Amino acid sequence: MINKTYAGIPEEFSKLEQAKIVLIPVPYKGAGTSVKGTKSGPEAFLKASENINLYDIETDTEVYQQGIYLAGAVIENATAEAMVNAVHQSTKKYIKRNKFVTLIGGDRSTSIGTIRAFNECFNSLTVLQIDAHANLLKSHQGSSLNNSCALHEASQTTNLIQVGVRSMNVMEKTIMDEDKTYFAHEMAIDDTWMDSAIDQMTDNVFLTFDLSALDVSIMTSVSNPEPGGLFWYETLEFLNKLMQEKNIVGFDIVGLCPNELNAASDFLTARLYYKMLSYKFADENVGDDYDNSYEGLNQKNNVSKFEEDEEY
Repeated sequence: MINKTYAGIPEEFSKLEQAKIVLIPVPYKGAGTSVKGTKSGPEAFLKASENINLYDIETDTEVYQQGIYLAGAVIENATAEAMVNAVHQSTKKYIKRNKFVTLIGGDRSTSIGTIRAFNECFNSLTVLQIDAHANLLKSHQGSSLNNSCALHEASQTTNLIQVGVRSMNVMEKTIMDEDKTYFAHEMAIDDTWMDSAIDQMTDNVFLTFDLSALDVSIMTSVSNPEPGGLFWYETLEFLNKLMQEKNIVGFDIVGLCPNELNAASDFLTARLYYKMLSYKFADENVGDDYDNSYEGLNQKNNVSKFEEDEEY
């Protein structure tokens, strides 16, 4: 990673002390990923980000002025465990510094450490997974840190909501909470899914977005593409509603597998990231202090899954 600041923004908006937002790149290719390019995803995203307009028409804001600090990339890749631990520690470090922490990852498994950190730092956490794949297996190919296992821990320790799923292993049915799973084929004919999903969330929500959730007609550069995904404006509609109604405590975007002959997916990823920030900070003045609601480490969510009849 050679980028000095996110999107080439002026240094006055990129210093850690003043920035409200932290961006952590995690260029990692997991053992279970069939395409090597996910390791290059964060770099392609950062390169594309330098070439997008930083004024958001919809929100009439320039969110970079809230301050975006580009952290050092997590490059630990000796083992999956070492990578997960490094992501976990880096994420938690910036949460504790009262930052809105975001990550751009390669392989889906990078989210394991991220979710673990947020779950330790925020009470009654909902994890919203937007993804084509369930990724709920307890173990795959001899590892619990395979990308196919990326959301298993979250399914046991957080209020997991899954949106856009259209590919899964039959074994995952024994783990999945189908009442909190929104399958793509059902979403296509039911326009109430957005409100339904949001109604099942607690106040604090961590969003993990795998780019395979998007339809292949607009997002071709992913490691495991599936037909029948979300389109651009319905995705933005959902994200905007989500940011308005819930406290989004952070997010990650994973799965970009850049194609050197076509950078369209890189630019979509760059725009998606910036849109998510624009929605999050749309009502905040640049000079306002940011409070991420972090109140110290807790272990409340790490014992057992939320009770089915718990009221939010």
